[in-house]
Amino acid sequence: HKMEIQKLLFEENSLSDAAELVQFAVSKYKAMGAVSILVKVDDYLTDLLRIFTEKCGFSQISNEKLWRITDFPQNTYEKTYFRDFKNSDSKKIAEIYNNSLLPHFRPLLSRGHEEFQESLFKGLSYYAEYKYTIENPDSKNILGYISIKSSDNENFIIDVIETGWENLDINSIIRFCSDNIKKRKKRFGLYIKSKKYTNIGNKYEEIFAQNNYECVQSTLVLTNSSARVLKDTGIERKYTILNNFAPSNGIPT
Repeated sequence: HKMEIQKLLFEENSLSDAAELVQFAVSKYKAMGAVSILVKVDDYLTDLLRIFTEKCGFSQISNEKLWRITDFPQNTYEKTYFRDFKNSDSKKIAEIYNNSLLPHFRPLLSRGHEEFQESLFKGLSYYAEYKYTIENPDSKNILGYISIKSSDNENFIIDVIETGWENLDINSIIRFCSDNIKKRKKRFGLYIKSKKYTNIGNKYEEIFAQNNYECVQSTLVLTNSSARVLKDTGIERKYTILNNFAPSNGIPT
């Protein structure tokens, strides 16, 4: 029901062609049942933003920021809290992610558990990804999720999912990630995301600013949504249609 435009390739000075291509893709997938289509655009790409907002009917709903980690935290951490991700964790991770979204973003940005599972064709991907689960070692309850991605094996991006209810120490998480990357690379660039549409987005931004991390990228989250998700409560209601009363089953009374 939700689609994401991940790449848009077009020749220089071909903005009108790019707009037509986006419109074609939006029409095609909405005809197939897509409720909303998402795209993320760097905020400095004003011409590209104009394509989506003025030509293709997209609107901005939130933003993400990417921060360069300049000094690695020296926090110690309990190693038993971290373990490798397993596909059987995906349902719980999806639940944590959806609960972390601010309520008005959930219909548009929620994710299913299959989106977190490892693909059979992972080896053919253009990027490397390392996944970890944050777990209470005593209760075995899953508290969060860490993804570390790299498209060049030189620069790595940390993406953390947590609800904010467990008071996880983000500095310890960063230290854990840097220690694991050091096992593979001696020199590397390390970055971390903050997401404004989650209930910990502002908290992360404050911590990263206090740590003197540099914000190197601001990305706008845009959506073209044609419907809202409505839940059928199953309660009989009466509706007035042109002064005629009808119950919810549609049969006039």
